Amino acid sequence: MTINVQFSLRSTISCLLFIFLISCGNNEQTQPETERDDHPTLTVMSYNIQHGRGMDGEINLERIAQVILDEGADIVALQEVDMGVERSGRIDIATELADLTGLEHYVFGKNIDHQGGDYGNATLSRYPITEHENVHFERLSNEQRGILTTMIDVDGYSLLMLNTHLAHRSQDEPERLNYIEGARDEIIPKYQADGIIFIGDFNDVPGSPTHEAVKEYLTDVWEVVGDGDGFTIPPDNPNRRIDYIFYDDGLEPLNAWVPVTMASDHLPVVGEFVLRR
Repeated sequence: MTINVQFSLRSTISCLLFIFLISCGNNEQTQPETERDDHPTLTVMSYNIQHGRGMDGEINLERIAQVILDEGADIVALQEVDMGVERSGRIDIATELADLTGLEHYVFGKNIDHQGGDYGNATLSRYPITEHENVHFERLSNEQRGILTTMIDVDGYSLLMLNTHLAHRSQDEPERLNYIEGARDEIIPKYQADGIIFIGDFNDVPGSPTHEAVKEYLTDVWEVVGDGDGFTIPPDNPNRRIDYIFYDDGLEPLNAWVPVTMASDHLPVVGEFVLRR
């Protein structure tokens, strides 16, 4: 009788130990997901809006705003933005789109004078923009370009976003490379950020010197989580990928996609991230 009791106790202890070990193993497997839940998730978009002019030739900011809303973007980097320019009815496009989308925090970076107004890039954000500057490097092409730089407070995490529209001609490659090196060597070191995104219309294709130069210090989100070719131009028959979202290891990419829309002469590119640092 004593032998049976001891055997029963030993069996019970062994079973409890086995259940405990299995439970610990399951907890270890779910730990990364639990940690991820503690970090903010955000959706960012790069969109060259051609001053609001769609493929039908009509300027329609409500249509641009609807694209942003449909994709659930929290932060939007816009290129080819007018402010007080004749061709777009002298409206302030950044302010108008901020009102239409509810992305109330926004900044505009002027690069050139155009038709009595200003022309450049803009960044809209659901989160507060704590710092911003528009950086011009040496102009080697026929148009001054810039990098609109913003520090954004995402639920207590600091995000550094660089928004640009680089020169488009093949002979402008030296200027594109100059901007990419300037971002790395002169802009990024000025800031302390939990995560970095370099976003915009880079006017060059994957595998080009432009693309490879950015990849020396940042990662192309499409190459990690994108599905398909990611072509962004022209929207009615896309055959090139020139609009990008690059990021550093302060962010974890979850998804990337290219919505189909005729609201501009580019398609937007969208990425979803977790800020993890």
